[in-house]
Amino acid sequence: MKRIDIKEIVQNKKKFVGKSVTVCGWVRTSRDSKTVAFLELNDGTTFKHMQIVLDKEVLKDVSTFLPLCTSLKVIGKVVVAANNAENVEINATKVEVLGECPPEYPIQKKPHSLEFLRTIPHLRMRTNTFNAMFRVRSVLTNAIHKYYLDRNYVYAHTPIITGSDCEGAGEGFKVTTIGFSSKFKTEEEYNAADFFGQSAGLTVSGQLEGEMMAMAFGKIYTFGPTFRAENSNTSRHAAEFWMNEPEVAFCDINGLIEIAEEFIKFITKFVLDNCKEELSFFERFYEKGLIEKLSSIVEKDFAKVDYTEAIEILKKCPKANEFVYPVEWGCDLQTEHERYLTEEHFARPCFVVNYPKDIKSFYMKQNDDGKTVAATDLLVPGVGEIIGGSEREADYEKLKNAIIERGMKISDYEQYLDLRKYGSVPHAGFGLGLERMLMYITGIGNIRDTAIFPRAKGELR
Repeated sequence: MKRIDIKEIVQNKKKFVGKSVTVCGWVRTSRDSKTVAFLELNDGTTFKHMQIVLDKEVLKDVSTFLPLCTSLKVIGKVVVAANNAENVEINATKVEVLGECPPEYPIQKKPHSLEFLRTIPHLRMRTNTFNAMFRVRSVLTNAIHKYYLDRNYVYAHTPIITGSDCEGAGEGFKVTTIGFSSKFKTEEEYNAADFFGQSAGLTVSGQLEGEMMAMAFGKIYTFGPTFRAENSNTSRHAAEFWMNEPEVAFCDINGLIEIAEEFIKFITKFVLDNCKEELSFFERFYEKGLIEKLSSIVEKDFAKVDYTEAIEILKKCPKANEFVYPVEWGCDLQTEHERYLTEEHFARPCFVVNYPKDIKSFYMKQNDDGKTVAATDLLVPGVGEIIGGSEREADYEKLKNAIIERGMKISDYEQYLDLRKYGSVPHAGFGLGLERMLMYITGIGNIRDTAIFPRAKGELR
């Protein structure tokens, strides 16, 4: 079906004024009067709708064109909008209904809560909120790829099905072709009879395989779906989410922090430059001051604080007695702690560095003090942690002992340990959750509203 994208007309108004065009799309709003009717048509190529003017002397019966979400093919002339000389509209000469939409269509003109829209995920992207969200998601994804490819990184596709648990937390989804069976006496027998002949699951991270790639290509990044079977029902957790993970050889923790700050500034500015209308919408309806907040991310330096110092700040702060989770050295920072540091104490994004080794993953480089590891989290106001990273342990014996101390199987990590035998180098990497970054960029408060079909505890629509 030959047609012109509405985005082409919006971006090249002068070129199209006076010309006859064919556009297709869905009716987002409509209003009727005695002699003329108006439609707002959207074809998905732009956040901005195209106004269609229906002259009843030209089009005798327009009633079938007006119902919300009716899909139409419109032929008409592009003219300067009567009420705004900076915009254009289309005076329709011919309209064809491509798909009718009945009155029981669940998304009508009245405002709908995000909670209600989660019950109809197959339709909610037709609203302005999710039109904007998934457009920003697309642009942000493009920005991530552009950052790395412009800097000589290699894009690595790591496995989704894996035999190892990168985090060592046992929160993975099992992959099996057998299902329930009572004929096996032990788990070992079950796994041996399964498709891979061993236990397999969905990846929680592409990091381990990414490190292997980095030992050959120097700088790589992974970007794909990851899975966590966490029994959590918070606004920040999902069972399936997209993770971006760079791995960089010849890099220590300080170099990693520099990369992470540059990266966040780059992708934020890219969205600011390419999603002006969408961000204006989110600022109007979801977070006042959003654009100023994002602009300050690009313009101002991030804070940096040692974990031990952060604990002292939290213990001495005016809100110390109000925290639900007590603060002591060795505790993992909770959202309330992260938000205090970023929103009140530093009033900007903040890197927390050198965490206790007992609360971090086995692969992180052990510091000389014997108590901490060269790990960092980037905390941002309103969300908390959006990046977690570390310098990786490059010493064979230290890494092996860390695996043993945590009760993990050496046999599951033999290839990973081999990297420390054959030309090991200092290297580091981090993980950025795409959906959490979207929460920060758009002001949307629930991670379930950043994915087309969110996956969470008890939720599989």
